[in-house]
Amino acid sequence: MSSTSNHPAVRLQQISNHIATKKDTGMNKSADRILVEDDNLDHEYLPILGSNEFRFASAKLILGANSKAIAEGRVGAAQCISGTGAVYTGAHFLSKHYPIKGAACYISKPTWANHRAIFEGVGIPVLEYPYWDAATKGLDLKGMLSCMQSAPNGSIFLLHPCAHNPTGVDPTPEQWRQIADVMEAKGHFTFFDCAYQGFASGSLTKDAFSVRYFVDRGFELFVAQSFSKNFGLYSERAGNLTIVAKTPAVKNRIESQIAKAQRAVISNPPAYGSRIVSVVLNNEKLYSEWETNLASMANRIIDMRKALYDELVRLGTPGKWNHIVDQIGMFSFTGLTTPQVKVLKEKYHVYLTDNGRISMAGLNSQNVKYFAQAVDYVVRNH
Repeated sequence: MSSTSNHPAVRLQQISNHIATKKDTGMNKSADRILVEDDNLDHEYLPILGSNEFRFASAKLILGANSKAIAEGRVGAAQCISGTGAVYTGAHFLSKHYPIKGAACYISKPTWANHRAIFEGVGIPVLEYPYWDAATKGLDLKGMLSCMQSAPNGSIFLLHPCAHNPTGVDPTPEQWRQIADVMEAKGHFTFFDCAYQGFASGSLTKDAFSVRYFVDRGFELFVAQSFSKNFGLYSERAGNLTIVAKTPAVKNRIESQIAKAQRAVISNPPAYGSRIVSVVLNNEKLYSEWETNLASMANRIIDMRKALYDELVRLGTPGKWNHIVDQIGMFSFTGLTTPQVKVLKEKYHVYLTDNGRISMAGLNSQNVKYFAQAVDYVVRNH
């Protein structure tokens, strides 16, 4: 253990997995017991596209139980190796079958680092659209819409439906409507990457607003889903690619091609994590418990945002800090510079990424004042 193990600092570069998952340990154990006591379960291979119970419960979770697209038979799904696998599976399909050859995928600036690697890895050119406004520490909606307008018709846009990683800045419902207007007018393809449903606002429904709105407007789209964060199943790699097509026939063709590709890459997905998710999503009591746990964790993070903001205001830390409470989800873009981050690491043993991103899940009532004091020092002196 390092010499700083007893230091009051918080290691903000690491997401505090035990904090983020502590509340749903009992729920997952309940699901475990159900699986252990089920004499019909075995270790046979899952189908190539995965467990039907898991796939369609996942699709219903993001699209809503009353989704018109589901009722019309236009929704398909493929169980994948968590969110990374879901993004890869969708990207691989587009690289082979997207009708506009050479179309680029636009990712937000900044975004999760793996997005670029995945799309470039399957041969799709990657460009960026403006997202983070450093001056306001909020969304650069004007720049985002302008890029969408100027992009060639039929481009691919990767969007974060909630809890944007790494900025924590999400569009409002009205801004999503404006984004959809431009996407529709330009014929762009929408690819949502949803890693934090329920973890942003605490509401599974609210966090799915953008996806459901686009589907209601008639968009064909992909949604990559991860259950690592909202179920705490980091090592089990439970993910899903939800497909919304124009017709059932198109959906069937997409699933067929994805199955063909998946057979060559992973043969079939792992069962255990998806079984836990499936048990919870299809069990009314456990589902209700899960919703309560998510709300509890989201509210804890929201409380830590307010505590940090209040302490910075109390200290009179130079600058405006309202973005701390305006942002949402596990991460926050603090606006700290790389030199300031370096001092935080070396002087205060507080660790965050060089671009100033912190994991709000790493803050608690014991360390938030220490962190605020450290931020106050570097802002005043560096």
